[in-house]
Amino acid sequence: MIDLRLPIGIFFLLVGLLMAGYGVVSPNDIPHIGMKINGNLDWGIVLTIFGLLMTIFGWRGQRRPPEPKNEQPPVH
Repeated sequence: MIDLRLPIGIFFLLVGLLMAGYGVVSPNDIPHIGMKINGNLDWGIVLTIFGLLMTIFGWRGQRRPPEPKNEQPPVH
């Protein structure tokens, strides 16, 4: 069964890269409440980091071998 962190991480990684890329190439003439910040670039970086962490944790979770079950037969 696939670990849910993997597709979520890939999704956020792709969205973050798209936002960060748009923040880099877009003109910075849109004022953000009077401040000189680039919200697309900032949040793109945040989403990229979050997506990267989720993807790494999901990948590591799938690589880990399943724990052996210590099932003992019932004693009669």
